[in-house]
Amino acid sequence: MFIALLDTNVLWPSLQRDFLLSLHIQGVYRALWSEAILEELQYSEVLKLQRRGVTSREAALRARSLLAQLREHFADSIVHGWEQLEGTFGLPDPDDEHVVAAAVVGGAEMIVTENLRDFPAHCLPTELEAVAPAEFARRAVDRNPRDAVAAVDEIVARSGRFGPPLTRELLFGVLETRYRMGEAVGLMREEVEG
Repeated sequence: MFIALLDTNVLWPSLQRDFLLSLHIQGVYRALWSEAILEELQYSEVLKLQRRGVTSREAALRARSLLAQLREHFADSIVHGWEQLEGTFGLPDPDDEHVVAAAVVGGAEMIVTENLRDFPAHCLPTELEAVAPAEFARRAVDRNPRDAVAAVDEIVARSGRFGPPLTRELLFGVLETRYRMGEAVGLMREEVEG
């Protein structure tokens, strides 16, 4: 099993987060993050909900609830003790140093992020690379397409509580169009059609 640290911007989109965490639950890979990443996620989640018309109080409550669930259900994903490495990598944006520090301490092979330019290869340890979520999804699904399909099916089974229920094909379509994960979806379709 390989290990990947998920940056805040990857955890922020709800359905993408659900898909990536469902892959983790199915054992396709091991997801990591730090408390600093969770704090950024909480801030971003509040802003997202407020932009959607949710009151500030309700947005704060929902964001705290999300983080409480992540801390409870994914306690083994939280990397501790990364602080001593922060500031040692020479990244273009010093505010991203904590991400690399947590990845190194957690033994990650990849940092999954939308901000690839902020993690240039020459600043990362040789055993670590930064990849976009779509590329990460392709690699993860390629390693274990059967469990990836099971992850999608779990999302479908949970859907309908807060909106219209999903089907496998509808979820595939969202992963393809909204999150540009067409290659990963293609691999899962091949598995299903077998």
